[in-house]
Amino acid sequence: MDMQPDTLTPGQLLARGTCRHLRRAHDFTCVEEMTLKTRLRVDVMALGPKGEIWVVECKSGLADYRADSKWEGYLDYCDRYFWAVDSDFPTEILPAETGLIIADGYDAEILRMGPESKLAGARRKALTLRLARTAMTRLHGFRDGDFGGR
Repeated sequence: MDMQPDTLTPGQLLARGTCRHLRRAHDFTCVEEMTLKTRLRVDVMALGPKGEIWVVECKSGLADYRADSKWEGYLDYCDRYFWAVDSDFPTEILPAETGLIIADGYDAEILRMGPESKLAGARRKALTLRLARTAMTRLHGFRDGDFGGR
């Protein structure tokens, strides 16, 4: 799989820069394209050094944002919620009660911290386990991509 910047979609570039920033500046590890139990797919789910879970929804443009009606469904699955957009995005239309990240394919910056809404312990444990299993399955796939599983 080629993950060079010239082969990524605009949303994937935003996710890449966001994940790099969260790792370097905040010691978070990230899983992109994380599917929740509800079958909603999160662009970036990040796990912090103290077990905190952040969700980042990447929007490549105004049309992408306007087409999204599911973002509030992510709020029950994170301690903080963020939008990641590029520097040309009209950020004034994003809900003020959410976090804001400006990103490109190489880095990002948190402009507004999303408010904290701590997850219940049982949900945190289930999400952390799901994150770990997803990351480990993907890592195994890189090593042994032709393995069919079970």
